[in-house]
Amino acid sequence: MTDAALDDARPAIGFFERYLSVWVAACIALGYALPGLFAAIAAAEVARVNLVVAVLIWLMIVPMLLKIDLGALGAVRQHWKGVGVTLFINWAVKPFSMALLGTLFLGWLFRPLLPQAEISSYIAGLILLAAAPCTAMVFVWSNLCDGEPNYTLSQVALNDIIMVFAFAPIVALLLGVASVTVPWDTLLISVALYIVIPVIAAQLIRRAVLTAGGQSALDRLLGLLGPVSLVALLTTLVLLFGFQGKAIIANPLVIALIAVPILIQVYFNAGLAYWLSRRFGVAWCVAAPAALIGASNFFELAVAAAISLFGLGSGAALATVVGVLVEVPVMLSVVGIVKRTRPWYERRALA
Repeated sequence: MTDAALDDARPAIGFFERYLSVWVAACIALGYALPGLFAAIAAAEVARVNLVVAVLIWLMIVPMLLKIDLGALGAVRQHWKGVGVTLFINWAVKPFSMALLGTLFLGWLFRPLLPQAEISSYIAGLILLAAAPCTAMVFVWSNLCDGEPNYTLSQVALNDIIMVFAFAPIVALLLGVASVTVPWDTLLISVALYIVIPVIAAQLIRRAVLTAGGQSALDRLLGLLGPVSLVALLTTLVLLFGFQGKAIIANPLVIALIAVPILIQVYFNAGLAYWLSRRFGVAWCVAAPAALIGASNFFELAVAAAISLFGLGSGAALATVVGVLVEVPVMLSVVGIVKRTRPWYERRALA
């Protein structure tokens, strides 16, 4: 891999990403202040897919997928233990543990404090959040903890390929277990629209740009599209809170309660990935991003799927947005934990 490609896999956290929770809060206020705008937007649907939201989701997802070089899959074997740990966490642990935590906390412990009609929808949103491993922001977290860039890039590329095939079956299985009716047609349309087509389109664009102008041309394109992706995310949140703003402001306790299983989930999965990596003798520079990849979520995809399956005003969409709200501060805390525990981690390797 070239030095330029490695640099692309090691970005620093930007100003807007660092204060993402602040922008989400601002979107809540804006959505609350402009309630009359959203009825016409909500009506612009084809096969239960909102056209406005679909465009915004594409503007969010495609720039992120442009960073992924599927050719990096060849490097997977170099760090096979770390890759194995992360695959186990992402696909065999995280979706199922989130379904369990969501049912335990929202379906049982917090049930008297939540709107009864929305509880199953909240749990569905949490399942969607956990079923999609993070793509773009993982590069930021890996950079902040000095992670191995070849591992990070190859692991994300592999997760993207697996997600094409595994997202729909896992979501359908867990929604069925949670007694949520699975609209298979809408689920498959969502997978095609927000995973399959964007992955293919991003790879075609990436190849064309690299062929025409090399890595520098791709870097310029990513620089131009980065703000577009963030603006699309914030605009989507404005739409969500245009439908949910009054309910949120009237009952902020709901947001706090939904956040509880998300927070437990993040720290549990990060800790499990980190411990397994140490147990299997994985180098710290791989174990640190393994913990972060295991803990973080592709919340843009989760938001898109929740809107498609359950609607803009649904509890599922709200639950995925809570994931956006807590993403940056929680993941920054995980970065801090793995960096502070590096001496403990490497002590065993030296023993």
